[in-house]
Amino acid sequence: MLAEPALYTRTHGAGPELVLVHGWGLNGAVWDELAADLTRRFRVTVLDLPGYGRSPLDGAPYILSWLASELARAVPRPATWLGWSLGGLICQQVAIDFPQRVERLIMASSTPRFVRSAGWPSGIAPEVLTQFAGDLAADLRGTLHRFLALASRGSDHARGELRALRERLLRHGEPAPRAVQGGLALLRDTDLRAELARIRCPALWVLGERDQLVPASVQEGLSPLMPKGCCAVIGGAAHAPFLSHRTEFASLIEEFVCS
Repeated sequence: MLAEPALYTRTHGAGPELVLVHGWGLNGAVWDELAADLTRRFRVTVLDLPGYGRSPLDGAPYILSWLASELARAVPRPATWLGWSLGGLICQQVAIDFPQRVERLIMASSTPRFVRSAGWPSGIAPEVLTQFAGDLAADLRGTLHRFLALASRGSDHARGELRALRERLLRHGEPAPRAVQGGLALLRDTDLRAELARIRCPALWVLGERDQLVPASVQEGLSPLMPKGCCAVIGGAAHAPFLSHRTEFASLIEEFVCS
């Protein structure tokens, strides 16, 4: 039996249940503007991942199955789950391990495998994540700021997007170093491609045309892995389309959930 949740969550609005899961290095504040838009039609729950924002981090190993169970404990009702980047990877695991909790699944700028490899060309070069891991120990904040610069690069609204990400980075305190290192290891090591067939709920991948971290070309690899899933590419967007192209992003979410 699942124990009482330890994660920080906040819920607003009324309507179909929608859960928002942030990405690596950030916290739930990254969703503030989008959540305000979506509460007009949905009951929106925003959470902080363990070790980020206002959620504590205990001594459990920072692995994907544990994160999925923590999120399932925090949101016991069936819902649509929307995860950004690392959050999308975690939401995929929630849908695999707790299918009764996930009515629909939305992955924003996410993928079942983040690292480029033979047969999977649309990913991050392994040396990029290796460099980030080495830099974190010496300069956590500086490394996170460099990541945000990479995340916004190429966007039609790169300057405003980067400013918005930086404003939210430490809004509720600095993330726990173990959570940041653990999350980076998940981005580097996780490969859920073989598991996607176990996800039976409707699924939507939302990609940014100019994303430097999860290239839009990844949709070519996703289609055979999840034939019932669909992809949408937002033109001119980089890694945070819900910030740079919020209205278009929100419309995609509403259309998918309410269809």
